[in-house]
Amino acid sequence: MKKMQLFVGMAFTAMLSLFIVSCQKSADSSDQGAPPPGQQNVSLYMTDGPGFFDHVYIDIKSVSVLVDTSNKKQWDWDGPHDKDSASATIWANLQVKAGVYDLLALRNGTDTLLAGGNVPKGKVRLIKIELGTQNSLVKDSVTYPLNIPAWVGSTIYIRLRGDEWEEFASGRSRLWLDFDVQRSIIQVRNNLFYLNPFLRCFIVKATGSVQGKVLPKDAYPVISVYSGTDTSYALPNPSGEFKVRGLKSGTYSVFINASNGYKDTTISNVNVGIGGEAKIGTITLRK
Repeated sequence: MKKMQLFVGMAFTAMLSLFIVSCQKSADSSDQGAPPPGQQNVSLYMTDGPGFFDHVYIDIKSVSVLVDTSNKKQWDWDGPHDKDSASATIWANLQVKAGVYDLLALRNGTDTLLAGGNVPKGKVRLIKIELGTQNSLVKDSVTYPLNIPAWVGSTIYIRLRGDEWEEFASGRSRLWLDFDVQRSIIQVRNNLFYLNPFLRCFIVKATGSVQGKVLPKDAYPVISVYSGTDTSYALPNPSGEFKVRGLKSGTYSVFINASNGYKDTTISNVNVGIGGEAKIGTITLRK
């Protein structure tokens, strides 16, 4: 998948990646009219990568974007105090549905409108997300605090090239953020959990998806969709249905890792096309 850097907190550690992956259209994304002259309208949606918890609650306080009005093809940024890149940039706050989000309610193709609004015309070079303190997770029906390490900080910076957005109407663009729970949570001794955010952004025009259903429920299947070095994961919903998005065009294998005495299964030669959805039907696992 095509990668872009993600900077978390003031350390700006290059430990994460952003990916262009697929998206689904939401009904409320095109209800508004055209933005005013000199403005563009942007919408950010949030979805989730799977994690082995009952719930994961993330406290989101604000979302803003840095717009580059210079229209330069290349743009360098070393931090929020980069003087060389500041002359033609404008920070714009988005209208955000602030509050605590249960990320695990956003699996398998489900998403929610996180933030949006009119901002100056130009290329969006950065997304800044401010986290609050009410972060927690539930594991085996027990609630634990989700701590943010001091070196990470409560600010997430997502660095973009500026061409990642999908323009679905004149002056109106949208982007999806996938908050990958499994990669974002670090478990230390004695059920001590830390949050080290890992996100990826996606649009439907660049990628495809794989959809299917795995039965029975008590096999507790974990799905891996892979091709070469690209691997994506999914956990089925209670009905056994799953959907893996963000796949570039190509041929994939779907590996179903089963538990509770059921046999693992691999589905080979699954063809994924850009903007398409490969359906593999219902897979019934056997003991």
